[in-house]
Amino acid sequence: MIRAELHAHTADDPHDRVPYTASQLIARAAALGYGALAITLHDAVFDSTSLADVARQHGVRLLPGVERTIAGAHVLLINFPAAAAMTVDRLEDLAALKAAHPDGLVIAPHPFYPIGSALGRRRLEAHAVLWDAIEVNAMHVPGVDWNRAARAWAAAHGKPMVGNGDVHRLTQLGRTWSEINVDVPAALSDAEAARAICAAIRAGRVRVAGGPLSPWRAAFIFAQMLLGGLRGRLGV
Repeated sequence: MIRAELHAHTADDPHDRVPYTASQLIARAAALGYGALAITLHDAVFDSTSLADVARQHGVRLLPGVERTIAGAHVLLINFPAAAAMTVDRLEDLAALKAAHPDGLVIAPHPFYPIGSALGRRRLEAHAVLWDAIEVNAMHVPGVDWNRAARAWAAAHGKPMVGNGDVHRLTQLGRTWSEINVDVPAALSDAEAARAICAAIRAGRVRVAGGPLSPWRAAFIFAQMLLGGLRGRLGV
């Protein structure tokens, strides 16, 4: 069993101001017992090669990833070649991407949240065959949880669910995460480990762990994320 976070941002993100480096994210994930991590910048691919050895020393495998904006909606593309992931401009193009790179994983993040970047029911339904997994997002509180609709949709369509922090602040790690039933021996290369992790998720050998945030913590984190997004758009 391996604990994973497949939706995390760092100071390298071109859209948001995030107050920690990739190295700090890796160290914090390792301290919390994570074994796999995907750094998914907004519409930019993080080059993890320089940190791969550091991550492995911490017991963390880095998976290639990006949070693409496609037709106005966010889509997580995990373990695809960077050039191929960045050329997708329409949701319909994801089928060709998956056919060319079957070891990749397409995840629908925060699909029912009341934000403009959410896929929503119409696009989920129209492209149902494309989604390898549906996200349970950590940003929820008791009594207010837009993940309920995501759980119902995933159950109705036989899709596995992954738990993600959508991490913009280190305090978001360890709130909601994925527990993946997969063996990743140290002898495996990072590419082999990424393939094994993605295959396990596609096969449904994954469960969502964690729980809701307290209302005050959610409000605080949300305010920080809004401010970081505004600073990113203003370039300050």
